[in-house]
Amino acid sequence: MRILPGDPPVTLTLRRSARARRLSLRVSRLDGRVTLTLPVRAAEGPALAFAAERAGWIRDALAEMPMMQVVRPDCLIPVEGRALRLVAAGSRGAPRIEGDRLVVPGDPARAAVRAQAFLKALARDRLAEASDRHAAALGRRYHRLTLRDTRSRWGSCTADGNLMYSWRLILAPPEVLDYVAAHEVAHLARMDHSPAFWATVARLMPGYEAPRRWLKRQGQDLHGYRFAQ
Repeated sequence: MRILPGDPPVTLTLRRSARARRLSLRVSRLDGRVTLTLPVRAAEGPALAFAAERAGWIRDALAEMPMMQVVRPDCLIPVEGRALRLVAAGSRGAPRIEGDRLVVPGDPARAAVRAQAFLKALARDRLAEASDRHAAALGRRYHRLTLRDTRSRWGSCTADGNLMYSWRLILAPPEVLDYVAAHEVAHLARMDHSPAFWATVARLMPGYEAPRRWLKRQGQDLHGYRFAQ
């Protein structure tokens, strides 16, 4: 570990790699860790100078990181674009939405984990409905739908018709989830991002531009919610 001086100071993790041919910097979108990778025989001094020259870029990247919110009882979390208060109820039963509350019965210490499981199930329902609807409108079929917690993409479509989505789309407004479903289903017809592809997206979801802009501007915030106990 090394400290890059400045306001604020930045902790650098130095990593030597036999595969590295040059110096490189990476800011993790997962935890904000800044890694400086060096070739095996590279001197440390010039490497730190390299990082110092790029201090502005590093701090800009860190500033764009979503604020972290550890999910616990009584906190607010977005569900389909609405802020709901997580309430740990002492009763039995399944998690449920009641007005502006997400009620999670059972042990309060497991409220976040149970809330996450509920949100994943809700995401699957909403994404399956949207994918079925768009696929029917397109006259195509997909083979399988899976959910992951990806940070590099919100969805994907394979050449053999398998759809993958980030379950965190359930935290976004419904039209954003619907746009991602329309986008991925459109790939069943066009495995590219050509004008013909975007015309297909527009046919499936007129006005898709607004939710697409929302995802670019605010989507990263959805990764800031941590449900692990």
